[in-house]
Amino acid sequence: MPQDLNLLLTPKQASDKQYYLPIIAKLLNVDPIQIAFVMVTRRSIDARSRDVKVSMGVRVFLDEQVPQILSHQFEYGDVSKRDEVVIVGSGPAGLFAALRLIELGYKPVVLERGKDVSSRKRDVASLNRNQPINVDSNYAFGEGGAGTFSDGKLYTRSKKRGDYRKALEALCFHGASENILSDAHPHIGTNVLPRIIGNIRKTIIAAGGKVYFDSRVTDILLKEGKAVGVKTANGDIVTGRAVILATGHSARDIYHLLHQKGILLEAKSFAMGVRVEHPQALIDTIQYHKESRGEYLPAAAYSLVNQVAGRGVYSFCMCPGGFIVPATTGLGEVVVNGMSPSERNSRFANSGIVVETRIEDAAAYAKHGVLAGLYMQMELESLAFKNGGNGVVAPAQRLADFVQGKISQDLPLTSYHPGVQSSPMHQWLPGFFSKRLQEGFKTFNGKMRGFLTNEALILGVESRTSSPVRIPRDSNTLQHPQIEGLFPCAEGAGYAGGIVSAAIDGERVADKVADWAKH
Repeated sequence: MPQDLNLLLTPKQASDKQYYLPIIAKLLNVDPIQIAFVMVTRRSIDARSRDVKVSMGVRVFLDEQVPQILSHQFEYGDVSKRDEVVIVGSGPAGLFAALRLIELGYKPVVLERGKDVSSRKRDVASLNRNQPINVDSNYAFGEGGAGTFSDGKLYTRSKKRGDYRKALEALCFHGASENILSDAHPHIGTNVLPRIIGNIRKTIIAAGGKVYFDSRVTDILLKEGKAVGVKTANGDIVTGRAVILATGHSARDIYHLLHQKGILLEAKSFAMGVRVEHPQALIDTIQYHKESRGEYLPAAAYSLVNQVAGRGVYSFCMCPGGFIVPATTGLGEVVVNGMSPSERNSRFANSGIVVETRIEDAAAYAKHGVLAGLYMQMELESLAFKNGGNGVVAPAQRLADFVQGKISQDLPLTSYHPGVQSSPMHQWLPGFFSKRLQEGFKTFNGKMRGFLTNEALILGVESRTSSPVRIPRDSNTLQHPQIEGLFPCAEGAGYAGGIVSAAIDGERVADKVADWAKH
């Protein structure tokens, strides 16, 4: 029988089996040669004191057959001649919905407005050089969705909504490191994710499913109150037993389409703010309480939250050892986001610092009805464009200058490749944002002494943390309450917030599609 142990190790001891295997053998009073296999089940860093430790859970197998790492079996049969289901969007939700439909015996037909992940890399690289944006292929649109080029963090709070473990194992099955099964805050890395996304597409096609790129959906076809298919910008008509909308939180044209067709939408709260960037060495010093993190500790992360004047101000998508990237999807706007490579080896650390935004905050845009928050979001991005430079050059300000209401005469180095322009962001950001951000940064400095510094830079704007619009669905069938056979899904519909939660929601929706299609 395997034995479970909880270990408290130094970073060096936890770094390699050659160091922790003798420790395990001593605890079990056995010779190391008797240990057949050690499965790491949990790993987290305890940096509450200067003596940083790694807490690690292990399952030890003695003189036994090596177990299977993946507890789920992934078998994708031939569905080439089965009933088709249309999936709009090839982000995590769309791809995992497709995989689950194959398991259930349905043929997924995935329509993606952008390009395949390899071609998409060139458009992303072009945008980083501040060249004109491809509005259908960028950091938000294209195979894999926004998650592909946005760090690859796999932490989710929605583990009760579906099989969290299975989602991680599916990523491992398609090429992710098995470390994601044990790390407290699993992370793949934006340099690794494209290969995994490409492998998922190959699985779908090998099983008989279809994936079409450069296929932006412009209409949803309805017949007698049912969704029966879609029409694309190319004029193609694609029909199926059901339509899954997995379009992501930046597909504003889908919200406009549904609104114009009189299909029910709902306004919802969201968040907007800025992205802050520090030298990674400074964050390491603050978090690990030492001058250097050394050879065995990873780039330090942080998570901050506070209430300011009745609203949450908090860090979002913190990227240790990462880069700030242009997440713009249209002309005349500047949007920033963060990402990290798998090694997290950049000399910069960045995070979104955002303010809770409520429906009533968009009162000035009330003429747009349920889309008021969307227009407020668009206005903030337009302000960032006007106060930045040409193209996607971002407006920026030293952090302490922002808090003190001073103009930055110069700016520190940044990981943001398109470039930055000094801008008095404290003046043009809406008052309820800027004042709460200023107070929030002061409070964060009390929690992380040294956080509030002019070595740090803020860039505008971080506005795509989530959608200000929800596409409603029945809590039992997961169908739109007005349209039978239309299944809103994941972030774009307001029911997820990240790679894994979107993947889990995609699987849930696929299950409901199969249940509905049987009747």
